[in-house]
Amino acid sequence: MTVFDSTIILEYLEDKWPEPPMLPKTAAERARVRALEELCDTHYEAINWGLFEIRVFKRATGELADAMTARAAQQIAGLNAYLDRMLGGADYFNGARFGWGDLSVLPHVNASAGVLGFAPPTGSGLARWLDRVRERPSVQRIVAEAMATFSGFEMLPQLVESGMFVREYRDHRLEWMIRTGGADIVLAGMKKKNIRFSVDLG
Repeated sequence: MTVFDSTIILEYLEDKWPEPPMLPKTAAERARVRALEELCDTHYEAINWGLFEIRVFKRATGELADAMTARAAQQIAGLNAYLDRMLGGADYFNGARFGWGDLSVLPHVNASAGVLGFAPPTGSGLARWLDRVRERPSVQRIVAEAMATFSGFEMLPQLVESGMFVREYRDHRLEWMIRTGGADIVLAGMKKKNIRFSVDLG
């Protein structure tokens, strides 16, 4: 069996190797970091994904791309401010130690800051947290592996246009694209068959 989806993977790892625990001790704290994961998995991921659609896959250009990027920047600023408040004065989203909450927030804030150019405000708690977790050897290894996958991305716009590369528009991604002004992008992708939706299991 293949384990997929970030939430299920985290749950599997926690069940398989409960020590050291990735979740905080109390029910309230566990609920808090799970809520952070949900926020990042749906809202933050969709924004970053949408920006890749525009910047890397060239689904929009000119005024439309500029308008959607400006809206994404506002959304990211709002999310980063919220995450900064949730972090408070703690070293980690899990509290005293790195864990589930940090694993859930890191990919999205790091991609937004390091790849897309929308970093948390300098001097903010979130910016200090990002600097802190980027020093972890495990994070450095994973980020390096992720960045290595970007080689050859310069050919992707042509592959998308030809229909050889198809991107999945799942629920929250589709929602972001529609409410941020990209309805025509979705319709064009459906016509060209270079976007897809969830696979039917029947």
